[in-house]
Amino acid sequence: MISLQMKSEVKSQYEESKWRLQGKNLPTVEEYMKFALDTSFYHTLMVVSFVGMGEIATKEAFEWLNGKPPVVRAPTLICRLMDDIVSPQYGKQRAHVPSGVECYMHQHGVSEKEACDEFNKQVEDAWKDINQGFIDVQSPPQPLLMRVLNFARVIDVLYKEDDGYTNSTKSKHYLTSLLVDQVEL
Repeated sequence: MISLQMKSEVKSQYEESKWRLQGKNLPTVEEYMKFALDTSFYHTLMVVSFVGMGEIATKEAFEWLNGKPPVVRAPTLICRLMDDIVSPQYGKQRAHVPSGVECYMHQHGVSEKEACDEFNKQVEDAWKDINQGFIDVQSPPQPLLMRVLNFARVIDVLYKEDDGYTNSTKSKHYLTSLLVDQVEL
């Protein structure tokens, strides 16, 4: 399962690199998202996180995860959109594939702020999908759902204000407060 997912992600990386190397017109948002969700590698990280969970991560749980229901697709969407919202300037500073924000602006003839506002709405909708996944009776056991939720939480922390993934000094205070600073009682 992991190898199939990685093959899909590598194929998507290849398609994205062709946009940059061939200097083609900006793709539509739909074309961009078709590959961009895979190139975040976020789904593979979720699959790998299930591997170490022992007996609770059954074959059915992996099949559920690989089926990419909305609750599983949502963290990947949040990752991709929040990254695109906070890091458009970084991508312009080096040869890089276009961001979703750039594609949206070009396709719809809107400003960067308007594109980011639309992406923020989609992020909110993705959080609703996660919430719905927790009340869905066909969802897997709670510990598996918590893994999915925690992937969305990580992205929320890293990309809420700035690109804390690319510029790790931006997220240093979060890690320090979590792992180093004592909690006063």
